[in-house]
Amino acid sequence: MESLANIDWSQVLIGMVVLLFSLSIHESAHAWVANRLGDSTGRYLGRITLNPIPHIDLIGTIIFPLLGMLTGFMFGWAKPVPVNTANLKNPRRDHVLIAAAGPVSNLIAALGFLLVLRLMIGFFPQELEGNHSVVYPLYVLSFTGVFLNLILAVFNLIPVPPLDGSWVLAGILPARFGDLFDAIRPYSFILLVALLWSGLIDVLLSPVLALMHVLVS
Repeated sequence: MESLANIDWSQVLIGMVVLLFSLSIHESAHAWVANRLGDSTGRYLGRITLNPIPHIDLIGTIIFPLLGMLTGFMFGWAKPVPVNTANLKNPRRDHVLIAAAGPVSNLIAALGFLLVLRLMIGFFPQELEGNHSVVYPLYVLSFTGVFLNLILAVFNLIPVPPLDGSWVLAGILPARFGDLFDAIRPYSFILLVALLWSGLIDVLLSPVLALMHVLVS
């Protein structure tokens, strides 16, 4: 655990900006796809926006990331977009598409950040050798964008409530499995915290870090 004196606050700021942006992309994608499929609940609540304010969850978007910076790893979540399945033409199929939209949007965002990152590595190799160049903050922002969006995509695909993977799996498997997920869902916050503190993040980090090494080398 890092002491406050050893924390690089410029990187914390960059990390918070990227995290807020990435979470906004994730939740607005849910709302946008739901609206396209007939449920305008998210749109009426102002959730089809990259403005992070409507998506902020006090614990997941503010407190948890700030605590995470003390361990050297910033992570968080946003306020879920409500979905009224009664408005969907094909509730089981459409809910799968809505749930999958979040992780897919993070993968697309990761590709966008990666493009910027590769361009910087190609055009400014010497400037990036030290951390005092004027382009270095953009490099850190792009690197953080790739990393956080990959983590968000992979983590949200875990099939445990309240994560998107549980909705995807519930829509694919027989209905009785959906009932099982519904029974677990009231305890979703406890499950989420348990997952984050169980060492699962370390398991996720290893392949993502390996992929990051390949992408930036």
